[in-house]
Amino acid sequence: MYGTLLLLHILAATIWTGGHIVLSVVILPKVLREKSPEQLLSFESVYEKIGMPALIVQVITGLMLAHRLLPDVSQWFNLNNPVAHGILAKLLLLGLTFAFALDARFRVIPVLSKDNLVDMAWHIIPVTLLSVLFVFVGVSFRTGWLY
Repeated sequence: MYGTLLLLHILAATIWTGGHIVLSVVILPKVLREKSPEQLLSFESVYEKIGMPALIVQVITGLMLAHRLLPDVSQWFNLNNPVAHGILAKLLLLGLTFAFALDARFRVIPVLSKDNLVDMAWHIIPVTLLSVLFVFVGVSFRTGWLY
């Protein structure tokens, strides 16, 4: 079961992080240069079909993997436990990701135009960095970088 959870988690992370890197490095510069919210919305509508399910899979498998590491959920918040550092880091990154996503979905995207594309960029770039940090923290469970 552990191997299956980890595989699903890593595949979902690959989709989520890879999609955001493509968005930040390939799509966003062109959108900003051409002032084309349509291109951004076009990418988002295609990517969202696999990106959001990937995020959901990551959250579910991540919680299950965390539970396997520390079955007592109260221990996830015990800073004296080194394993909790990674779990807390992942939960913090998840919270920040959701905050950016909610702000973008309800404040920026409904009025997206060529005039506020930079505002959207200020959401895309941090979420991309957060997704890379998710991978870093995930790897740290094996390498001990956060212990």
